[in-house]
Amino acid sequence: MQDIDKIEDKKAGGAGEMMVDEQGKKINLSQWISGAGPEQDIVLSNRIRLARNINKIPFPGKAKKEDLAEIVSMVKEVVSKQDDFKLFFIKIKDLPQVEKNLLVEKNLTSPAHLNKEAEAALFLNNEENISIMVNEEDHIRIQILTAGFQLEKSWKVADEIDDLLEDKLDFAFSKKIGYLSACPTNLGTGLRASVMVHLPALNVTNNIGKMLGAISQLGLVVRGIYGEGSESSGNIYQISNQITLGNSEKEIIDNLKSVTTQIIEEERNIREKLMKKQKIQVKDKIMRSYGILKYVQKIASDEAMELLSNVKLGIDMGIIDSLDSKVLSELLILIRPAHLQKSEGEELSSRERDIKRASLIRNRLTNDK
Repeated sequence: MQDIDKIEDKKAGGAGEMMVDEQGKKINLSQWISGAGPEQDIVLSNRIRLARNINKIPFPGKAKKEDLAEIVSMVKEVVSKQDDFKLFFIKIKDLPQVEKNLLVEKNLTSPAHLNKEAEAALFLNNEENISIMVNEEDHIRIQILTAGFQLEKSWKVADEIDDLLEDKLDFAFSKKIGYLSACPTNLGTGLRASVMVHLPALNVTNNIGKMLGAISQLGLVVRGIYGEGSESSGNIYQISNQITLGNSEKEIIDNLKSVTTQIIEEERNIREKLMKKQKIQVKDKIMRSYGILKYVQKIASDEAMELLSNVKLGIDMGIIDSLDSKVLSELLILIRPAHLQKSEGEELSSRERDIKRASLIRNRLTNDK
């Protein structure tokens, strides 16, 4: 078994970017966070997830411990023998709590997966843009994360991994329905495609409600930064298909792509109008946020997300030209509790996290020039 610390060591020469905080401590960043992609002023990242189950073995919610152990063994054997994707094995129950929380904050697994007492496992690559969850709600969940707006690229990788697994494993499949899943909303293709978008202009002009209502009529659903059950923070929303049955993979992706393209255009149009009609107010809000973050000594997560959202808007609109927009995408992840605790190397109280968060933000905004 290879634990998360050993995987971090492997990354020293890998493709994932590594930053160093003001105390010289290394913090690893997933490629989908630190990388670049098209339309990244609006679309921070995209994700493709495929749900699969092994034929004749009960779904994880009903399976016995020996059934779940068999699933892990079967997937591990297939993954270990393929050369196309280098994936490392992680046994969830053997991880310290902070490492589990890091995986959630990086969107590499789900809170529900971490709560599994039995044989829950994860396969992960060095760049942390490919993860395979084993024994979450379904036996297998393949997940691909990519920076920016690149749904087809993510789908191609997910499809290749799916083919590799299906060549050796007997997936539960119905000729009438398609792939079988523990949840009816994942029947059929088993595909969940999603984009994480930054929509401050739609929000500040109160157009976000109208947009969310329109999206729901098009077979899509809007969630917060952590997906189902989470709320939006920092004007960041996750948009995904609501059902997987009745449409092909191409139709699902094309629909999400079309709607997201319209959202991008609308967000940009409103930004343009704001700069024409309320330029001073917009610049004042952005620069006030930038000033606070450059000198703040203690800051809670929600306030930090709001101010970082304003600064990212300023960078993307050309109001702030001394920062790379990528630094804001990174900070949106790095200021979360588990990342702060990991970088500090010890458990932090809420107050200590607020102080560390402020220090981290000051350092990045000062040095990223």
